[in-house]
Amino acid sequence: MSTDPTSSFYAENASIYAARERNLPRQRLDAFLDSLPVGASILELGCGAGQDAAYMLSRGFDITPTDGSAELANEAEKLIGRPVRIMRFETLDASTAFDGIWAEASLLHVPRSDLANIFDRILHALKDGGIFHSSFKAGDAEGQDTLGRYYNYPSVEWLGAILNTGGWKDIIINEADGGGFDGKPTKWLYVSARK
Repeated sequence: MSTDPTSSFYAENASIYAARERNLPRQRLDAFLDSLPVGASILELGCGAGQDAAYMLSRGFDITPTDGSAELANEAEKLIGRPVRIMRFETLDASTAFDGIWAEASLLHVPRSDLANIFDRILHALKDGGIFHSSFKAGDAEGQDTLGRYYNYPSVEWLGAILNTGGWKDIIINEADGGGFDGKPTKWLYVSARK
């Protein structure tokens, strides 16, 4: 068992988390998928219970789902009927392999001090012109939620500064109100960028 509270949370609550009521982020998914070639190769970082991967598969894309939690990967496999790679973000070592990388509500658990390195790994894994999507819970300082999970809670300015110095093009960061598994109102940041 992990001593990291975030990893422990997902290990201990995988079936509950997978079964929760969740609205598919269809508008963001469609915008992301519509910007890619037909049948494009997509890496999903932090697939959770697999709902987004299932949708991408239904649209005919070549999806490689991953998650850092073996328990959540197992839940996702039940839904999508194919293997999910157990992988932590810091072990991503692909080179120009993917047309798109989708990281909905996953990179928000990366320690602030590691985020620039993870963005570099993602950039390296994308093909030239590849598209990247991610989302974060907005804030001004890293911390934990009421369930003990770590969040980096970036501001638009802080996140933009990292991306702008990392070689990304066409960076867009949008803000929107929403919620999360903890039931708390949340300000979200939605990032899209191109290699």
